[in-house]
Amino acid sequence: MTTDKKSIKVRIFGSEYPLRGESEEFTRRVAVYVDEMINTIHGKIPEQPTLTVAVLSALNITEDLFKERDRARSLTTSVEHEIDLMSNHLDAILREP
Repeated sequence: MTTDKKSIKVRIFGSEYPLRGESEEFTRRVAVYVDEMINTIHGKIPEQPTLTVAVLSALNITEDLFKERDRARSLTTSVEHEIDLMSNHLDAILREP
């Protein structure tokens, strides 16, 4: 199966960008998320230059990413712990006469 990366046009903060990605739907979702973040930040501090708004948006998006990574790590650790408990319990049951 080949994955031809199709170029799509997205609008972010009033400008159009041609992007390529593995999935058109995913690329559009990412672009919408970035656009919403930039517009939210700009709405809070409209007097700031575009570059400042972009950098603050990048920081907020990165914070979201780091929080999600931490949540995923915590969930993985929790699941691994539960699997160990179940495995130990099953081992104990199997050792019973």
